[in-house]
Amino acid sequence: MKLSPINVKTQEFTKGLRGYNVEEVRAFLEKLSKELEELIKEHDNYKEEVEELKEKVAEFRKIEKNLQDTLLKAQESSTKSFESTKKQTNVMVKEAELKASQILDKAKESANEIRNAVITLREEKDLIISKLKAIVNTQSGLLEGKLERAGEEPEKPKKQEAQNNFNIDVNGIVDKLL
Repeated sequence: MKLSPINVKTQEFTKGLRGYNVEEVRAFLEKLSKELEELIKEHDNYKEEVEELKEKVAEFRKIEKNLQDTLLKAQESSTKSFESTKKQTNVMVKEAELKASQILDKAKESANEIRNAVITLREEKDLIISKLKAIVNTQSGLLEGKLERAGEEPEKPKKQEAQNNFNIDVNGIVDKLL
């Protein structure tokens, strides 16, 4: 049988000859009953507190589980984001390399075109200079022919001097063209 404060208070003892003092027993039982009642109340309070704490622990465990799930999802999301960013970066680098390659090809092509144009211009310049020299020589020959037909023989030093003048003029013209 489980003791309760009421059981202690109402407990009856048999009386015998020279038994215990009834008042002292009653006072002791009364005191014992009160202490038992306080202990039971304290025990009940502790039970309630334990239940409340168990509920809080259960809530905290749910929160912990949610936090762990959230953390796991955040890590997965971060990993996916990092991988996506890495892929995008690789694509951007490849595109930049392709564009750089295209720019280099165009620059080489332009350089080749310019080089070819310079070569062509030099060839044209040389051709023009050759034509000018031919024209000057032809004109010189015509002038000499006219002088001979006119009956005058030019003196050799004058002829050379005149020819040198033509050459100087030709060279001067050529220098101006360059």
